[in-house]
Amino acid sequence: MKSLHSVIALAFMSSLHAQTPLISKPAPKRWPSQITKVGIPCSDGATQEAMWFAPSTTEKKPLLVGLHTWSSSYASAGGDAVYAEWCVAQGWAFVHPDFRGPNWTPPALGSDRAVQDVVEAVAWAKQQTQVDETRIYLVGVSGGGHMAMLMAGRHPEIWAGVSAWCGIDDIAQWHAEHTKNGVPDKYAQNIEAALGHAPTKGDPEAWKRSPLSCLKQAAAVPLDIAHGIHDGRAGSVPFTHALRAFNAVAAEAGRLDANAFPLFYETQKLPPGWQSAPPDASYGVKVPIFRHISGNTRLTIFEGGHEIVHQAALNWLAKQRRGQPVVWDVRDFIPLDVEGESGK
Repeated sequence: MKSLHSVIALAFMSSLHAQTPLISKPAPKRWPSQITKVGIPCSDGATQEAMWFAPSTTEKKPLLVGLHTWSSSYASAGGDAVYAEWCVAQGWAFVHPDFRGPNWTPPALGSDRAVQDVVEAVAWAKQQTQVDETRIYLVGVSGGGHMAMLMAGRHPEIWAGVSAWCGIDDIAQWHAEHTKNGVPDKYAQNIEAALGHAPTKGDPEAWKRSPLSCLKQAAAVPLDIAHGIHDGRAGSVPFTHALRAFNAVAAEAGRLDANAFPLFYETQKLPPGWQSAPPDASYGVKVPIFRHISGNTRLTIFEGGHEIVHQAALNWLAKQRRGQPVVWDVRDFIPLDVEGESGK
């Protein structure tokens, strides 16, 4: 018997809208020629390197903040270069900050300093070009998804929309998931290097760097949390991180039954009473399997692994305006034909 999400995928694939492209082109290996390297002065006296673009127009424009992945830096292209390509094509400003680089040093991994780096990158961008304050967006996958959720909770006043993909919600939990028979793998070793010790449940430093510690403060932010159902198997972050993150933001009446999370992960089948996601052509072949909304927060578990669907993420962000009701309907979207990029 075919799994539920396979049936949904086949049914949806047969009725995809004509505007939906085949997702076939690999992510670019280099930044677009319009993107430049810049140095952003930091309040601690350091200089934060970043990639930057602003169109020549003097009119106010959206700003997209793209966050690098766990093991990457401001200079890493790949899937992050798709964010830049979008901004060049759409006339948006774009900044890709370093926020202290890969997540294996104490100043990185969601530290107060890393959080402040992102805040200061936004402030710097607003000094360089005219930015529409109602259209400042944040996007990230994997380590970038972790930081996107953390920034949504720590600084909800900035964002018109936050799109977080395959993010880590709890650093200590993720460390445990990457420690087998007492032996930490590379991600767990990264965490230990950043914290200066191996965290256990309730570790205060690991908790402070975890989105779960602050996500309840993101309730007013349009927040789109997405995760591939195969992640944790074909990927490094079990999709249960997204389930818990959603519950941390959602009002009590809109929360999911946390008791069902382990079974959902183990079987990859919807728990009793959970409804299949409606079609969403913006996801292309990465068909949504489960979707749940509470207030300004949406959770999507899709047919995929440890990756981002750029077409869905960027088109959803484009519809959001700070101070306006969140927009979930993305039927009319700009097609992209790039493959999802796994976080590393």
